[in-house]
Amino acid sequence: MHGMISKPPGAATDIATSRVVLLLLVVMTGIAPISLYMLVPALPVLATNFGSDISIAQMTVSLYMVGIALSQLIMGPLSDRLGRRPVLLGGLALMVAASIACIFAQTLPQLIAARFFQALGGAAGMVVSRAIIRDIYERDRVASMISLVVAALMIGQMVSPLTGGLIETAFGWRAIFYAITIAAILVAVGIAVALPETRRSRAAGSGFRRDMGILIRNRAFVGYVMCQVLASQIIFTFAGGGPYIVVTQMGRSSAEYGAWFASTGLAFLVGNLLCVRFAPRHSLEKLIWFGLALQLCGSLLNLSWSFMGWNEAPAWLFGTQMIVMAGNAFVMANSAAGAISIRPEAAGTASGAMGFLQQGIGALMSQFGAYLGGHSATTLPLTSAVLAISLLCACMMFFVVPRREVVVSEALIERAEEEESGMM
Repeated sequence: MHGMISKPPGAATDIATSRVVLLLLVVMTGIAPISLYMLVPALPVLATNFGSDISIAQMTVSLYMVGIALSQLIMGPLSDRLGRRPVLLGGLALMVAASIACIFAQTLPQLIAARFFQALGGAAGMVVSRAIIRDIYERDRVASMISLVVAALMIGQMVSPLTGGLIETAFGWRAIFYAITIAAILVAVGIAVALPETRRSRAAGSGFRRDMGILIRNRAFVGYVMCQVLASQIIFTFAGGGPYIVVTQMGRSSAEYGAWFASTGLAFLVGNLLCVRFAPRHSLEKLIWFGLALQLCGSLLNLSWSFMGWNEAPAWLFGTQMIVMAGNAFVMANSAAGAISIRPEAAGTASGAMGFLQQGIGALMSQFGAYLGGHSATTLPLTSAVLAISLLCACMMFFVVPRREVVVSEALIERAEEEESGMM
């Protein structure tokens, strides 16, 4: 198997078919985002206990997202250089230490700082898991495996706010960090015991600057990354503006908004499950274009409903957004698979750069979505923004990514790598 060139032939198959390894990929991917959502229900309690404004307590979430973004940029290249296992175990060790610091935090600034380092360590699993998937699976299976991991992760994210709320109600907010600490330790033990090193051998002189230089000069990589990043911005933008539209414009309760927003998460989950089913039989490019078509149709419908005034009711707005989110799952999984397959031995660097852009731009787009939703009397500005992002996403695939005969196959990737190494 090409994805395991440094391993014996049987070893790659054993790892790729191991249910334990698949479970580890899910939990290492999910521990950082699940830890993010578990604390959200306790934010009002934190503000009250520490005598601070809710906006200050919100920084335990916003700086956590900054930590996730920076971790993507740092941990990915480190995993290419040092190996997947050392970076994962080091990141989880940092997460455990930071979680313990959260338990004993006496002021809100201390808690905010500890949360930043908690994210910095925990998010190693998000970026390294994508690299491991590229290490052990053929290129045409990468998208389906990413979708499978994301589908399982979505279930965890859906129940994590409820779990955090129940823990806080029963035992207090510090108990949430006890739970996170125990979970991080269990994941670290699982990795230490059951996950072998999967990093492929690297050419002499390889490093972050060289890998990034090669990647950013590759049209396919740039196109796939920007397609994936732009697709993710649809989620951030809609999530930023949705609460203001439903609660302020439509006069519904925050609980009702939560229920409607969960419907888009369900559509994203279904999209990932469908991608798992279809990916083995169709090329990445076909699946991306199928997802882009759904995104464009759904966002165009939502814009049309805005002009007609129909989606002033949640059922119209979120019902159509579910079409967008189902397509979004296809676009994100397959474009991510394409990006990390351009230079497989630098999959960690590629995954990290993609994750950094996704989270970093996402923080801005979330604020932008909130501005559109909070400073308008209709859904038109928000639905216009979603359509514009969908169009940009399609433009990246159409104008930037070369056609399939130019770059896609394993043989072409291997030949390009050989030619490249011969020139060095």
